[in-house]
Amino acid sequence: MMPLKTIDDQKSLNDLLEKVKSYRPQADLELIKKAYSFARQAHGGQLRFNGNPFFKHPLKTAKTLVELRVDEKAIAAALLHDVCEDTQTSLKVIQKMFGKEVAFLVEGVTKLTDLKFQLGKEDYLVENLRRMILAMAKDIRVLLIKLADRLNNLETLEVLPLEKQKTIAQETLEIYAPLAQRLGMGGMKGVLEDLAFPYVYPKEHTWVKLYSRPRYREMEDYLKRVKRVVNKALDKAGVEAEIHARGKHLFSLYKKLLVKDKNLDKIYDLVAMRVIVKTVEECYMVLGIIHKMWKPLLAMVKDYIALPKPNGYRSLHTTVFCLDGRIVEFQIRTRQMHAEAENGIAAHWYYSEQKAKGKSEKELKAGFKVPLDAFSWVKRLSSWQKEIGDNSEFLEDLKIDAFSDRIFVLTPKGEVVDLPDNSTPVDFAYAIHTEIGDSCVGAKVNGKLVELSHHLQNQDIVEILTSKQQKKPKHDWLKFVVTTHAKGAVRKALKESD
Repeated sequence: MMPLKTIDDQKSLNDLLEKVKSYRPQADLELIKKAYSFARQAHGGQLRFNGNPFFKHPLKTAKTLVELRVDEKAIAAALLHDVCEDTQTSLKVIQKMFGKEVAFLVEGVTKLTDLKFQLGKEDYLVENLRRMILAMAKDIRVLLIKLADRLNNLETLEVLPLEKQKTIAQETLEIYAPLAQRLGMGGMKGVLEDLAFPYVYPKEHTWVKLYSRPRYREMEDYLKRVKRVVNKALDKAGVEAEIHARGKHLFSLYKKLLVKDKNLDKIYDLVAMRVIVKTVEECYMVLGIIHKMWKPLLAMVKDYIALPKPNGYRSLHTTVFCLDGRIVEFQIRTRQMHAEAENGIAAHWYYSEQKAKGKSEKELKAGFKVPLDAFSWVKRLSSWQKEIGDNSEFLEDLKIDAFSDRIFVLTPKGEVVDLPDNSTPVDFAYAIHTEIGDSCVGAKVNGKLVELSHHLQNQDIVEILTSKQQKKPKHDWLKFVVTTHAKGAVRKALKESD
């Protein structure tokens, strides 16, 4: 095996190991050393399109995963993820040297890479999505490695031919960024979108950048004043907090401008103030302090701590008439909530491990896989994707069930139900239980009777009215239900009754 001769190699490896050790003291660092050295040797003198040594890419991929605080096997797999595809090394060799788990992760990433996305070729897109879903259902770390891999590829996209640039960037906007969002990885999603944006919509990217730049500069000085006032108030109350401004990602801003008449004055969270505290109690204390100083816009106060978003996002949001009467959004959260908002499922793993300190290695490994159960939609997608053979139908259903905006509505008992945007009471009924869906005769939303085709809104309280006399769903429901589960249940019941 190739000795680590150069200072750069030794420094890169040491930096990697130190960071892993800082959040995972029990990690098998020898595994990472071995993978680093093996991949370094396997890629040898290979160069990428931009002329850089090829090994820089898997190293950067591994570094991204370290920022997500994943385990050493995922980091080893990241270092090795291109070895089978771009060198003469077989998967059997990887398994023999690094074990079944690392080999499984490498194979999963390789399978996702094998199928090349072709713009306008629906079959290629659908097959890639099917593989992605199967990979996620088996081990979410395959997707985490692939997301980190894609991030680094986007950073060097300018050296590829124009057509390939657009192909990779569009695939990122259509597949990878929405998946990152559904996994609660807001930070990853924002960066992926911003890197892909100029290649898919070059004119729009230039326009948004030029249009928003003066406002960002002007907001910077204003928010420094706001920060000083808030800091003083929190110090007086004895609350220790980190306060910083967060600018909206460019692609996210572009999408919002499209629905706000392209008017920046209608976007209140262009730059939001983020307040990070130690405890949940302090979150609500800070909210009270801010509301004492400045009058809130009542419709813009959102408690995502009591009612988290479907992807697990937790935070308090409030929009207030701030200094000089200007409107400013505040986001208040704990450090754990902040890590989860940025890194999603990867942060869940890290914090579950912190709570599990003192447990056996076997228990720790088991704990690493627990959070996937919280993302039941992954398993749901995995089961129904096998049942839908038609590619057009599969793609349409996937866009609704996995990639559309989500709402969360409540049962009368306060239980949260996660649904795609534009869902109806019938979709809600089938999400509760198939029998409730089949026997649904009416619905109340927030105490008022509504049509079964009514579009539900975030935080609606929904009560389903049922009748024992109704044994099967109505055929007309297929015209307005949106979830794959509801459509499938209605079709199945109608078919069985024919």
